[in-house]
Amino acid sequence: MKLLSKHSHEQQIAVLQQLLVNAANAERAAGAKAYMKNHFEFLGIPMPERRRNCKEWIRSLSIVDEQHLVVLVENLWKLNEREYQYGAIELLAFHKKLWSKNTIDLMEQCIVSKSWWDTVDFIAAEWCGPYFQVFPDLINKRTAAWNRSENIWLQRSSLLFQKSYKKATDLKLLSKYIEHLANSKEFFIRKAIGWVLREYAKTDAVWVQDFVNTHTLSPLSEREALKHVGK
Repeated sequence: MKLLSKHSHEQQIAVLQQLLVNAANAERAAGAKAYMKNHFEFLGIPMPERRRNCKEWIRSLSIVDEQHLVVLVENLWKLNEREYQYGAIELLAFHKKLWSKNTIDLMEQCIVSKSWWDTVDFIAAEWCGPYFQVFPDLINKRTAAWNRSENIWLQRSSLLFQKSYKKATDLKLLSKYIEHLANSKEFFIRKAIGWVLREYAKTDAVWVQDFVNTHTLSPLSEREALKHVGK
């Protein structure tokens, strides 16, 4: 196995830092920070430009193995500005062919670190959903632990990882996870319940309507779930 030195990893990350710093905008950064309730620092780069720069950087890299990939993601996650976490998510998503069963450990680490809806929802869509399609034997064990954890972001991920599965959605599992969290007082959990039901309604609106009719959900969850049903 070819091992890259710490210096090599730092050089590769420095290239992305230069690309993004050159595109930074202090006024936009202040607005983005305020929008995220002052939880994170930002460089202030419009999403299309940030994604274009990240894509250019990702395609320029020579990733030698999963270990190399994990180190880059972990180091990007440590940087202060939020754009680097977004870049890390795009980097890992780009290299799905390098994922192993153990990649879920990195995914979980990122869900619970610097957690907020922006990264968690991106991870659920770009990482967790595709990961569990490749390793379906780990769905029950891993996502059940998330659903029953005390961490709301793991709980939210247990609800959202199937959001794009459409007809492949495990309805028994989804129902079980929603039922367990239906009484949660957390806004982000109530919103996620409604969101995942709203998405599945695009596949089977009758099932969603019936689920809402036969379960006690928060007004927020119910409103979100039925947002487009019957329209």
